[in-house]
Amino acid sequence: MQSHKNKIICFGEMLWDMLPTGKMPGGAPMNVAIQLKNMGNNAVIISRVGTDDLGNELLRFIKDNGLSTQFIQHGQTHLTGVVKVNIEDKNNVSYKIVKPVAWDYIGVENDALEAVKHSDCFVFGSLSARSEETFNTLKILLEVAKFKVLDINLRPPYYNKETITFLLKKADFLKLNHLELDEISGWFCTKGTIQENLNHLSELFNIDTICVTQGEDGAMLLHQKEFFHSSGFVVDVVDTIGSGDSFLASFISNFLKNVALENALIEACAVGAFVATHHGASPLISKEQIQLLINNHSVRVPFSKV
Repeated sequence: MQSHKNKIICFGEMLWDMLPTGKMPGGAPMNVAIQLKNMGNNAVIISRVGTDDLGNELLRFIKDNGLSTQFIQHGQTHLTGVVKVNIEDKNNVSYKIVKPVAWDYIGVENDALEAVKHSDCFVFGSLSARSEETFNTLKILLEVAKFKVLDINLRPPYYNKETITFLLKKADFLKLNHLELDEISGWFCTKGTIQENLNHLSELFNIDTICVTQGEDGAMLLHQKEFFHSSGFVVDVVDTIGSGDSFLASFISNFLKNVALENALIEACAVGAFVATHHGASPLISKEQIQLLINNHSVRVPFSKV
């Protein structure tokens, strides 16, 4: 177990999810950073907001959650990001992401570059590559990052095979959901079982660790050619916004602390399920709540095989 707090930097979008019930703070990198902070890590976010009321509200939200705003840029030219969210299917939320907005113009700043260089982990998503300026900044930061975690978010029309290929080549750890795995596997190989697809992507892009979330069916992990699986948790779903982000935060937090992979995977599934029982992406999560959820479900024995 490492004794120091892991320094984790998340890069990309911070925005408002415009829900039928009102607006909620969102954006995968911000969601991940907030939950990482809640879990005791030294987490920060590199992003950009507009000099508008929505941007000021997001900055207050960040501060209220104990995160530094040091690496959040302010721009007068573009408004703070918003996303129109459709939750008619609460298990498969759809998004209309407005463009261009402030986080499409994240620039390179020396203090942020130095912070990435000295961090333990750099978390980035594929959505941040949709604009030329932010993508160029991401490329520079990836060159100095030690351990790179790619969180795939395939949001039509903001991705293509060429960009995703570039990002996969940079990743040390990949997280995606089963639908994204299915689509990406179709680009690079004859689609097979989840295990076969994970193996192929691991070998093709030299990624040691890949995690695929499977909704109510839990999650599967490939780590150094070994598979682990945790079944899902049965909960009353309010919405799934932020569930995958909280899953990733939990897993990365434990992974960096060298927690046993089976335990890390079970806890991450529990965290993702817990978030799905709440409105919005960033409910406060306590260890006690997650342990209670795990204890109240039937015993799961994750399998592993070489």
